[in-house]
Amino acid sequence: MLRSRIIPCLLMHDGGLVKTQQFKDPKYVGDPLNAVKIFNEKAVDELMFLDIDASVLQKAPNLMLLRSLAVESRMPLAYGGGIKTAEQAAQIIAMGFEKVSISSAALARPALIREMAETVGGQSVAVTLDVRKNRLLGGYTIYTNNGREKHKTSLVEFCQQAAELGAGEIVINSIDRDGMMNGYDLDLARQVRAAISTPMSILGGASSVDDMQKLIDTVGIVGAAAGSLFVFKGTFRAVLINYARPARLA
Repeated sequence: MLRSRIIPCLLMHDGGLVKTQQFKDPKYVGDPLNAVKIFNEKAVDELMFLDIDASVLQKAPNLMLLRSLAVESRMPLAYGGGIKTAEQAAQIIAMGFEKVSISSAALARPALIREMAETVGGQSVAVTLDVRKNRLLGGYTIYTNNGREKHKTSLVEFCQQAAELGAGEIVINSIDRDGMMNGYDLDLARQVRAAISTPMSILGGASSVDDMQKLIDTVGIVGAAAGSLFVFKGTFRAVLINYARPARLA
C-alpha cells in the first residue's frame, strides 16, 4: 500500500553538498558520503541526490561517487543529474539506487522516458520539473539549466505525457520557494495532483513538519521533499543534518 514519504533532497556541487535559495547562492553544507552515514541512523524514507552541475556542464554522472554512496546507504536512494541514456540509468540502478531522475533530457527528448522505463522499470524512473509561477499570466513555467532556460511546454500537459510514457514518479520543484522556508506552494501541488494519478513528490519551501502535514492533507499520498529543513537549524541557519516526520506519519 502506498503511503506518503518524507524525503531529504541534497544538492551536489563541485563534489560537495550545497543548499541554494531560489537556485542561487549555493552554501556548502557537507560531504555526500558523510550525509548518507548520518541519515542511515535516522530511518529516512528515501534520500535524493541531485547533481546541479552535471547537466549544465554536460557532464556524465560521477559513477565512482554514486557507487560509494550506494555501498554505504541502508535506505532507498534516488539520483538525478547528467543522465541522458537508458544505459546510464541501468548502470546507476545496478549499483543499488532505487530511482533515477531526469529533467532537461526528458524535455529535450520525451521518448527517453519510455526507453528508461522499459530498461529499468517505470517505478525506477522519476521526472523532475523545476517550475516558476508566472505572476503576470498565471500558471507555471518549466525551467532547466538551473533555472536559466525557459520552456514553452505546458506543465500539466508534460506531466501527463511523462506519466503516459511510463514515468513512475513526477517530482515538482518550486524555484520560487527553493530554500525560502515559507511553506510549499499548495496551489501548484493541487494543480499537478488534479492532472495525474502517478505518484508525485513536491519540493521547495518546507520549513517544518507542519508544512509537510499541510501538503499531505491537501493532496493525499505524496512525497514531501525538502532540503533546508533537513540541513539547517535555527534562525542563523547553522548546518546540522537532521530528520523529522509529521507525528501522524511516525
